[in-house]
Amino acid sequence: MQKVTSFSPNETENFARLLGEKLKGKEVVALFGELGMGKTTFVRGLARGLCIDVNEISSPTFSLVHEHSGKIPLYHFDMYRIETYYDLCSTGFFDFLELKGVLCTEWSENIENVLPKDTIRITIERGKSEHERILTIVGDEYYENSWS
Repeated sequence: MQKVTSFSPNETENFARLLGEKLKGKEVVALFGELGMGKTTFVRGLARGLCIDVNEISSPTFSLVHEHSGKIPLYHFDMYRIETYYDLCSTGFFDFLELKGVLCTEWSENIENVLPKDTIRITIERGKSEHERILTIVGDEYYENSWS
């Protein structure tokens, strides 16, 4: 487990970019955190690291999943409205696990019991100031140097 402090949305995005540059495909990155903590900002940085046009990155709240092409595809899920196993199945989540891309899920609290064991889990919490965020990263030992 690692803890990283971000002092701005730009820093959060940069941390995620560094991780995205190390991903090879078939990883699941699960984001946890309350509303307004910067989950979509994190996904934007991850996309930048995967050479994806970040202007296309927005929260997939109503569509549930956005697919983005880059050096590795990014499948960006929003699990906010997922309440049952049937809801999760209807998103195609399990089918996407079989693809070569990177899956990134916001509101992973709602699906934690079905996340693969090797999922990179990132919890984003408010720090001491308005823009400060504490990122707790679990399951990224392979990417340990991504955060320095």
